[in-house]
Amino acid sequence: MAIEIPVGKKVTVTVPASSANLGPGFDTLGMALSLFDTVEVEVIPAGLEVEVFGEGQGELPLDGSHLVVKAIRSGLKASDCEVPGLRVVCHNNIPQSRGLGSSAAAAVAGVSAANGLAGFPLTDAQVVQLSSSFEGHPDNAAASVLGKAVVSWTEIPVDGRTEPQYKAVSIPVHESIHATALVPSFHASTEAVRRVLPSDVTHVDARFNVSRVAVMTVALQQHPELLWEGTRDRLHQPYRADVLPVTAEWVNRLRNRGYAAYLSGAGPTVMVLSTKPVEEKILDQARDEGLRVLQLEVAGPVKVEVK
Repeated sequence: MAIEIPVGKKVTVTVPASSANLGPGFDTLGMALSLFDTVEVEVIPAGLEVEVFGEGQGELPLDGSHLVVKAIRSGLKASDCEVPGLRVVCHNNIPQSRGLGSSAAAAVAGVSAANGLAGFPLTDAQVVQLSSSFEGHPDNAAASVLGKAVVSWTEIPVDGRTEPQYKAVSIPVHESIHATALVPSFHASTEAVRRVLPSDVTHVDARFNVSRVAVMTVALQQHPELLWEGTRDRLHQPYRADVLPVTAEWVNRLRNRGYAAYLSGAGPTVMVLSTKPVEEKILDQARDEGLRVLQLEVAGPVKVEVK
């Protein structure tokens, strides 16, 4: 029999944004970034109350279809707990559908909130599993759960009946590395941007990306001078250029000036990893062209405060 969490119990979750792929690590590499959503959850006598402030306000649903709510319910079920009612208040700073992991952050916030309400019965690995299941890949969610950079992968069961297993490990990031995001004003659908990818790639391109993923893991931890080489990619960014022309232009423009720029997740955000600030005149030009500039640091893991 499920344990009922008492009315009045509250948690506050602070969850970081994330950047996936980091160039060559398609659905594998991710990094947590210092842009945070905060979700407050309270157990109430009955019903469901949802409020959204900031990014997505007036656009996101305010009922049980809200991703945070679905993730809370998933976490409660996994914890063998139930509640009579919920009040959920979301303070969103992560831009929606821009390649900064807003959906993954919502899933992580919900599962983590449920875990906090239940007394933390779930391990980090279980939180990664539950939150990743909403997207079908663990790079963004794992980064928001574990913090820093992550190497993630999916284990597909051979029997075809059990669920995929989403795995990840956190790796340290060299203290000199900072991130600069150039965020366009338009959205990008992850599903739509994935549709332009080919079903097959050449052995040459596959070999190229395997080597650059290896370079990137070394660059992140010990050799940031290799970031430019480590962010090179042939598996997904070239194919997405036609549907994200503004992003592709800025990635090329920055890389031609020596910056380790790449398409963040499915885009349209352009991300730069560097040890020195991007030249202000370049950032001013980006702003003049309608891009929002965010100066970010590598973030730690999701935080849960029980009240």
